[in-house]
Amino acid sequence: MRDSTSASELGFSHHDKVRLQKAMQTVRDKRTFLRLKAVWLFAGGMKITQIARIADKSRQIIYRWINAYLATHQTDALKDGHRTGRPLSAPCITDKRIMTELKHNPMKLGYASNVWTVALLAQHLSRRYHCDIHADTLRRRMKQMGLRCKRPRYVYAEKDPNRAQKKGRLSAS
Repeated sequence: MRDSTSASELGFSHHDKVRLQKAMQTVRDKRTFLRLKAVWLFAGGMKITQIARIADKSRQIIYRWINAYLATHQTDALKDGHRTGRPLSAPCITDKRIMTELKHNPMKLGYASNVWTVALLAQHLSRRYHCDIHADTLRRRMKQMGLRCKRPRYVYAEKDPNRAQKKGRLSAS
């Protein structure tokens, strides 16, 4: 396909322009909208080089989008396909296992704390399930589970008997 090829020569019709315009009004995804608009602009008569400049993409990408649409004349052809993404880090540490370990008191397990911190829980899970997990990964997973991670706030059970002297007062109130 060369830049001088017109939309009608490639098989675009008035119905395609209408279909693309309707899809642009309802789509929520920014990437899909950009693709729809690029193909719509081409169907409207704009040159590939101009569309590539507007979309800030290469001409080859614009051609790929046009060909994808022309293969079926369906706007769904311009949507993102399923991506596998990055493999799950520490797959043996499941949501269920995280919840199970959160129910235990860390002090009873031999730790010098009576509340779980994300770093301490990550360390414990790594030891228990022989699978390294970083505190940031655990924090992200816990957030996906709907858990909130807050730093523990330590409160002393008794007030310091010498508190008034330490604060500069001679007598206790």
